[in-house]
Parts: sequence; structure tokens; C-alpha cells
Amino acid sequence: MLFHTWPFVLFFIIVYPAYLALKNTKLRVPWLLVVSYFFYACFYPLYLILIVYSTLLDYTVVTKMAKSTRRKMWLSISIVNNLGLLGFFKYGGFVTDNLNHLLSSLGIPYALPAPDILLPIGISFYIFQSMSYTIDYYRGKIEREPSLIRYATFVSFFPQLVAGPIERAKNLLPQLHKPPRVSRQDMTDGLSLFVVGFFKKVALADYMALYVDKVYDAPEQFQAPALVLATFLFSWQIYFDFSGYTDMARGVARMMGFRLMLNFNNPYLATGLGDFWSRWHISLSSWFKDYVYVPLGGNRKGKFNTYRNMFLTMVISGLWHGAAWTFVIWGALHGLGRLCTRELEKTSFYKDRVPKLMKQLLVFAFVTFTWIFFRAETISDAWVIVTRIFSSGLANPYCPLLALALIFAVWLYQFAYESRLKWVLELRPVRIGIVLLLVFYLAVFAPASEKAFIYFQF
Repeated sequence: MLFHTWPFVLFFIIVYPAYLALKNTKLRVPWLLVVSYFFYACFYPLYLILIVYSTLLDYTVVTKMAKSTRRKMWLSISIVNNLGLLGFFKYGGFVTDNLNHLLSSLGIPYALPAPDILLPIGISFYIFQSMSYTIDYYRGKIEREPSLIRYATFVSFFPQLVAGPIERAKNLLPQLHKPPRVSRQDMTDGLSLFVVGFFKKVALADYMALYVDKVYDAPEQFQAPALVLATFLFSWQIYFDFSGYTDMARGVARMMGFRLMLNFNNPYLATGLGDFWSRWHISLSSWFKDYVYVPLGGNRKGKFNTYRNMFLTMVISGLWHGAAWTFVIWGALHGLGRLCTRELEKTSFYKDRVPKLMKQLLVFAFVTFTWIFFRAETISDAWVIVTRIFSSGLANPYCPLLALALIFAVWLYQFAYESRLKWVLELRPVRIGIVLLLVFYLAVFAPASEKAFIYFQF
């Protein structure tokens, strides 16, 4: 049940009035849990068992932790269980393929059977959300949630269930404790967010995917200009796709009186790689910082260990994104980029002497180059793209001028939003005018789309 399809619209038309009628009663949270489970079951009913199991186990672990002196043991049970689920369903095939490759290279005539596993949608997101609760409780940062129904709703809250943002218990659980005040402002702001996200997904991301998919499905058939253009468009496609989902999720939640965290903050205006990761997929970046980088030692044990921890965190982040070596390389490239630029970005020369626009273009160019490994189906495809970009001819590609014009318009808007003109863009008449313009474009030009969100596969 994708946000940008009619089934979701019909689902929300039924769910929302009932929620408003129940929001000041004791049935508010149970209703949210029921509709969240129904929402998830619409993708594949059997995998509802997994989210229920993970929820029950982590709720039990924290309950036991509250009464036990062996808190680390209970925390270990939660972490091993959650990572075990993630490893089996997400990485079982990856591990099997690599073991078979190793056996073949050693001349051993045996192959492990490939597991036939359907990846549960959103498993990486709700497992990380549930794990953060157990870890934060262990660290003494949050109180134990006494209500199983409320905790289950926190884990499965349908607007952000399948692709984030990955909410922390300290933000979302308190909002489930008291009836929300759903104002007219919440409804209009939420609807505006949803329309913006819908536009990003249908009019921008899915439109750019037409060109990107054509080129990346057969990169050996294209020369440098087409490969560069497809990579440039993919940079924006994945941004519009994922931030579009987040906008719709935040919009739906806002209409219900909930505030979900900001997950994207104009990342392609970043002036450094550290700045980029503070703007891109913020909920995941902060999750890896708090639960991987810091436990590894963070920056507390000297420069060498700091750089090692940064690099390992980025590699693990790459592997989180997908069970393939292309994602590991993508993470490693970002890790190397951070190691090479971290000290430079602190210097007065970089801060004061290098023009801001140049810094933004350099960061964008590096991030766009690394997307090649993120998007390519295999390492060999990625290598073909990289080598052909720098060695093939300059034949003119078919150029989707509308896509470039739309990107330019979005870029101008983002530049204006981070300038002195921000106050103009925040004026109510301007905001209403922009939303109406997007609705007009969707109604007249954008085709119907049921293309799944990119991050559903993670």
C-alpha cells in the first residue's frame, strides 16, 4: 500500500475520521496499532509475525532489565535477536553466494543451497527503531514503557513504518501518552507536506527513473555523456524518492497530531561531507553515530582510532543499505572521503577562503560519483560506468530537458531557502501558491505511478 496510490488514499479516508473520533478516548492507541498492523500486512501478511515477535521480545527484555542486575545479558539478547533477524532475512543470500564463491575458488565441488527468502519490507527500519529503545533504556536515557500496546504502536506506527524516519523512543513515545491536539494548522501543514512529497515521488523521482533505469540497465551500450547524465539524475532521483516518502510520512503524521523528526535538510547544499551526513537521512546518520560510532570509541582515543571508527561506521552503513559489495564500496568511499576531508573542513582556509558555491559543487560531485556504486547492479557494471565516463566518446545523448529544468527549479528554491529570502518563501500566500502549482502540475502533466520507493528494498 504505497502512499502515492489510491489504495492508501482510501485507507486513510477510513482511518483518519475514526482516529479523530477516538483521539480523546482510551481506544486511540489501540486503533493506531490495529491500522498500523493492517497497513503492514497489506504488503505481505505473513511477515507481520516478525514485527510482532521483535516487539514482544524487546518489550520483554526491557521489562526483565528493569528487575534484574544482569542488564547487559538482557541487552545482549535483544541485540543478538534483532541482528540475527536482520542477518537471516537480509543477508542470508549474500552470505551463501559468497561462501559458494569461496568453495568454488578452493576447488571444493559443493554448493550451499541458495535460500529463497523474500525480504520483509521495512525490516531494517523497525528493527533499528526497536533496538534504539532497548539500548537507550540500558543507558538510562529513557524510562521503561509500561504499556505493551503503546510500545507496539511506537514500533509499528504506519506513517514511518516501512522507510523511516527512524524515530527514537524519547520523541515518539511521549506523543503516544497524551491525546494530540489536532489543529487546523496541523491539517493544512500536514496536507501541504504530503502534496510536496507526492510531487517529489511522482513528478520528479519516477520521471527521472525512466532515463536512469534505461542507462544503468545496460551501461555498456552508452557513452560518457549519457552515463554522466544518468548518474546526475540518479542523485536527484534518490533524493526526491526518499525525501518524498519522508515528507508524505511526516505529513500524514502531522495531520494526526504527531511530529516526526526532519530526515532531510537540503543535503545537496552541504559544504562538506560531514555537513552532508548531517543533512542526509538524518535519522539513520544519527543512529549510526549513537549506536555504532560512539560504542566503537568515537573520537575519545586519539586520531587514528577516531578515523578507524569513522571508516568502520561508514562501511557498516553501506552494508546496511544492501546485501551487495557495491554498497560496501559505496560506504567505504564515503568513509575515505571523510578521512581525507575532516581536517581540511576545519581549517580557516576552507571555511573562509574557499567560495561556498565551490564547496557545495565539490561535495555534490563526490556524492554523485559514489552513487554510481549505490545504483549499479554489480561491481562490474559500476566499473564499466566509471571507466566509460573517462574513456568513451562524446556522442550526444537524448537529454530529458524537463528533468533538468525541474532540478534547476528545486535547486534555486533550496538556495533561496538558505538565504535571506527564506522569509519570503515562508509567507503563507507563497506557500499556498507553491502547493497549488504542484497540484496543477500533478493533475496536468504527471502520469499515474505505482513504482515502489527505492528505500523499501533496504
